[in-house]
Amino acid sequence: MPEGDSVYRLARRLDAGLRGQVLERTSLRVPRHATANLDGLTLLEHDTHGKHLLTRLSGGLTLHTHLRMQGSWTVTRPGKRLPRRVMPDVRVVLGTASGTTAYGISLPVVELLRTRDERQVVGHLGPDPLRADWDAAEAVRRLRAVPARPVVAALLDQRVVAGFGNLWANELCFLVGVSPWTPVGEVDVERLVALGARALTASATVEGAYQVTTGRRQKGEQHWVAGRYGRPCLRCGTRVLVAAEVSNDPENRRTWWCPHCQPGPGRPAPTRRPPGT
Repeated sequence: MPEGDSVYRLARRLDAGLRGQVLERTSLRVPRHATANLDGLTLLEHDTHGKHLLTRLSGGLTLHTHLRMQGSWTVTRPGKRLPRRVMPDVRVVLGTASGTTAYGISLPVVELLRTRDERQVVGHLGPDPLRADWDAAEAVRRLRAVPARPVVAALLDQRVVAGFGNLWANELCFLVGVSPWTPVGEVDVERLVALGARALTASATVEGAYQVTTGRRQKGEQHWVAGRYGRPCLRCGTRVLVAAEVSNDPENRRTWWCPHCQPGPGRPAPTRRPPGT
């Protein structure tokens, strides 16, 4: 799943192609909004909150979309079209008077709402380091609210802090030197939040820094632990370990860690949830 920095960069790319332009060939290919007509509206801007994309339009409307695991956006220049084989998966078409067109492909979430009602779809989210209203103190407070919770689970909870996904949760645990399953009450939360905000912001806004946590851009060396199972830790040489994700449990996604650089509790035995919960 794309993380907050990925969606932020996507918003900037969509803004570069569509911001300030009048829409004249539009389509929302989902049952709920199949008859909606956005032609004639001006695309004002793209905003993000965590992993949510908000496309604001004139007339007080917002198109809310979420990529989740399978969604993507493609922007074509005037005179260009998507391959015919892709068109059945298109859920949103935003064509401008200039000929530039954005296609939302396989989007699992497509909602059209009044801009004044955006809180209905993002109001549950925690503070986002990439937003102007970022509140570090509130992020610290929310992280500390359940001190016994494993730090990796707290970081993944978008209601606590919005924008950190599995890659950042794993990398931040390494960078602050704790096991992913360390109770958050035993972690220097202020340092964690400051480091996470700085890293996510750099990843989203600095050229060449996208999701590079080690400072090395060579293939296979961009991350300290994420995706490095069985390979030597780039700091100490110890073999990086991985714990498999637990099906249908977002708090137990695949987790990588260095047992030497990240002292603390190991992964607890997974608990199976009853079907339907």
